[in-house]
Amino acid sequence: MGSIIVTGSSRGIGKAIVDRYLDEGWNVFGASTTDISTWNDRSEYTHTILDLIEYKEAIDYWVHSLEKLEKFPQVLINNAAVFIESPISSSDESWLENWNKTLSINLTASSYLAKKVIKIWSESQVEGILINISSRAGQRGDTEEFAAYAASKAGMMAFVKSIARNYGKLGITAFSIAPGFVHTDMAIESIKTYGEEYLTQGLALNTIVPPEDIATLAYRIGTGELKHATGQTFHINSGSYLF
Repeated sequence: MGSIIVTGSSRGIGKAIVDRYLDEGWNVFGASTTDISTWNDRSEYTHTILDLIEYKEAIDYWVHSLEKLEKFPQVLINNAAVFIESPISSSDESWLENWNKTLSINLTASSYLAKKVIKIWSESQVEGILINISSRAGQRGDTEEFAAYAASKAGMMAFVKSIARNYGKLGITAFSIAPGFVHTDMAIESIKTYGEEYLTQGLALNTIVPPEDIATLAYRIGTGELKHATGQTFHINSGSYLF
């Protein structure tokens, strides 16, 4: 099978994606801010601790190490993200700090990693696949205290469209997945705070999305089966909004 790069691989959606690709026989190169032991017994998985706050040096080093592989990975999934509260009522300094940190990690770092990888693909004539894990917040907005998160996720979708339009002739495709509320650690904390009934009341299916659903779609895209949908955003949100 193939090989894939996944950021934010240690938990939640990222972990589900890694599990799916490993189960399908792929080699996975994952990264997160912490070390993990989840796949220590899987030789197909290689983990890197990646600090996306000081992202340039870390990404440069990681990509350089991946270039030494016999075959460079043909799929990149940008999943790592932060979700930082920054209400309009906060001080100017605090708001700007959290805004800049959110966009730097969620949008700039992911785009820089994609830039590095796409350059290698294009120079090596590899028909690579970029998948950005965006969010329903990037489509419909979020509460005002998470406006930076929504803006960063909208930017990820726009970046994908630009790559799809400009690199399709080289066989490089790009996609966004916009999950709604997903049953991850973050969801569990929200359920404790608000209750599951409150969180699902606006969902047509009345259930929170399991991360495995995101992983299934991410795998199908990564196989190249959906290449003619390049540039598109796939929405998985239990019917939170419909087009």
